[in-house]
Amino acid sequence: MKFVFFANTDWYLYNFRLSTALQLKSRGDEVVMLSPPGEFGARFAAHGIRWITLPMDRGSLNPVREAFTLGALVRVLRAERPDLLHNFTVKCAIYGALAARVAGVPAVVNAVAGMGYVFTSDRFKARALRPIVRTLMRGTLGSGHTRLILQNPDDAEAFMSSRLVPSQMIRVIRSSGVDTRRFRPAANAADRRPLRVLLAARLVWEKGIREFVDAAALLKAQGRQIEFLLAGMPDPGNPHSVGREDVERWHERGLIRWLGHVEDMPALLPTVDVMALPSYYREGVPRSLIEAAACGLALVTTDLPGCREVVTRHGVDGLHAEPRDAASLAGLLTQLDDDRELLRRLGDNARQKALAHFDERLVIGKTIQVYAELLGASSSGRALAQ
Repeated sequence: MKFVFFANTDWYLYNFRLSTALQLKSRGDEVVMLSPPGEFGARFAAHGIRWITLPMDRGSLNPVREAFTLGALVRVLRAERPDLLHNFTVKCAIYGALAARVAGVPAVVNAVAGMGYVFTSDRFKARALRPIVRTLMRGTLGSGHTRLILQNPDDAEAFMSSRLVPSQMIRVIRSSGVDTRRFRPAANAADRRPLRVLLAARLVWEKGIREFVDAAALLKAQGRQIEFLLAGMPDPGNPHSVGREDVERWHERGLIRWLGHVEDMPALLPTVDVMALPSYYREGVPRSLIEAAACGLALVTTDLPGCREVVTRHGVDGLHAEPRDAASLAGLLTQLDDDRELLRRLGDNARQKALAHFDERLVIGKTIQVYAELLGASSSGRALAQ
């Protein structure tokens, strides 16, 4: 069988979907990665996987440029003739589903992690685009020989209640998974002083970046010795990206230590105590939270879609801060700084939850089951399910 994975960045495919591709490859299938140009794509060759670049600007609204992108996508699919196309993110799902129809791709899986900028922002541009995107989604994601993979039941309910996709075409697979063998707890972490708190994410405001920095300022003013680490880079393709100058200013003031892009997260996470993600918009299931859970860190996030899939019970598998409330976040971090037994217990429970629900082997298995649903009419599809 031949699969094409299509995403809006090579970074996403390399960091989040390489394991699935390698699992398919180990079965004798071929996987082709398709994305705009980037610095991660060349790494696929070392794994025996082909990478094709597509001229695509994920933030573009230029109709001429978008028509060119769609045409280029059709040509790639006609040349590659995959048995199944797996699209990631809303824009890639819409374009991929349209191109697959024209190119004659027999099966399509669309994966949408979170509702995205158009559905979560109150800006005029997002509101103006919303009805257009809804119409496109209704016409592409819910028809044909397709499945839609979502990462949490809140998003599934939103898609069904909006009549974007019929319920029988939706599958919920919680997260893209984490390698719990690589992401492991450190020994005696709860005895470390001072408390080290990390926020690892794309640097967009909705991730709670401002609240994180404001909480750091509050606790610094109180004389608390807590280290605040920020990992990630600004996202110029997102209208809500944090400016690089803002991050550098916070770093220079000593409020946070900015690590930039971190290549080796399994090495970084065991050196910190808490993962904070005070997000205030609809996530899929945040990768930073499940990686931190696998490493036995205490988790502090919000009780919002996606985040609540990882921290379900406040005080048991993590803590819930109030959205857009730096004082709430600061108060919870103070509690963890003072109560190292609570810190240890939350971390232990997070690790057990990661093993039970977010191990990538479970996620890959469920994803391949979705492929088998669509390909099951053929003998190859039946072999895939075995």
